[in-house]
Amino acid sequence: MSMRRKYTTFLRILHAGTVNFIRNATLALAAMAVMIVTLTIVLFSLIANATFGNTIQQITNKINISVYLEDTTTPAQTTALQNKLKQLPNVKSVEYLDKAAVLKQYINQNANNVALQQAINETSNPLPATIHVYLNDLNQIKDVEGFLLQTDNKKLQTSDSPSYSGNLKEAIDNITHATNILREIGIITVVIFAIVSALIIFNTIQMAIFNRRDEIQIMRLLGASTWFIRGPFIVESAIYGFLSAIFSILIINSVFVAASSTLKASSLGLLDINYATTYFDNHFWKFLGLQICIGILIGTASSLIATRRYLKFKTK
Repeated sequence: MSMRRKYTTFLRILHAGTVNFIRNATLALAAMAVMIVTLTIVLFSLIANATFGNTIQQITNKINISVYLEDTTTPAQTTALQNKLKQLPNVKSVEYLDKAAVLKQYINQNANNVALQQAINETSNPLPATIHVYLNDLNQIKDVEGFLLQTDNKKLQTSDSPSYSGNLKEAIDNITHATNILREIGIITVVIFAIVSALIIFNTIQMAIFNRRDEIQIMRLLGASTWFIRGPFIVESAIYGFLSAIFSILIINSVFVAASSTLKASSLGLLDINYATTYFDNHFWKFLGLQICIGILIGTASSLIATRRYLKFKTK
């Protein structure tokens, strides 16, 4: 078969598939509706996962382990301890504040407390030099604490060292737990709706084949190839996926527009609307391409199975 003939055949298959889609528009609505829900859940899960990750990272950046040093700790010991901390795999950065810097920070943080300011001025600096340790992964915080509690390191610290902001740690643990649960729910939901979409498309194609059984039989008798008969059904299913992806993108976009503009919301529970909207806008074309690929994949896979199974039976 020449390239020109192959091209002509391909155009005919596309045309026939488009015509079939228009003819079966009523049957297609149910398949598209479920697929739109599936693709919307997929896209929202991706955006929500990225947004939760950003929220966790922001909170992580605020949490540090504070190491309070004894006044008897020498500069050499302090430097050695800092160098050891920097070498730990989970340590992102280390910040050292001497006694004067800690006192200045404390005064600034309590600038409105007159009584406290007077008490500080009447006594010598009681605050210890401090090392702030920032981590890459809060789930591995015990490793750093274990290092600091080693005998050689512990003797350089005060009795209430090390310490970290428990409220923030608890908050990030809650968000991480919620994110994991939502991710698992999203995956399960997507799988269920994807299966339902595939089954509905499968049945839709079967019904279309049944309605066109006489036409298909005539095409067989006239020598039409298997792919020439199957092609239009596959194109029809691909159109389901393509249009479902477009509608899915429009739905997500409308949700963000309504949340950020109409409702004037900056967050929806744990979901940072501003970040989610920006993330969606920055990755719009990638998301659109992904949605189209997933939609067409579900549609064509279902159609291939349906035509392979049903056309053999109906065209013998």
